[in-house]
Amino acid sequence: QGQLVESGGGSVQAGDSLRLSCVASGHTARFVLGWFRQAPEKEREFVGAIVFSGSNIFYSDSVKGRFTISRDNSKNTLYLQMNSLKPEDTAVYYCAAQTSSGHVSSSSTYGIWGQGTQVTVSS
Repeated sequence: QGQLVESGGGSVQAGDSLRLSCVASGHTARFVLGWFRQAPEKEREFVGAIVFSGSNIFYSDSVKGRFTISRDNSKNTLYLQMNSLKPEDTAVYYCAAQTSSGHVSSSSTYGIWGQGTQVTVSS
């Protein structure tokens, strides 16, 4: 079983930027990798995903134009660059590997999850 380890979360002001990283171990790095987030008392929400080659990247409408997903396969690392952060972006952010077929936005298709990293944006 592979492993995913996120880092880079923190507390920032609205309008600031943060970059999250997620290191994938072993074969996990070859899957479609995605970012999800979960705010208090809300369901887990799809943020975006990227295929192994990087040729296809998907974003939710709520982050499109502000967040950028990339991956460095030489380092087995997934990134989430978050710009123009808003208080509503406050959540625990998770990276995940898609281990079964289905749309990349469906959390049920992701079988390997990181432990999550907290992002807090204050106004």
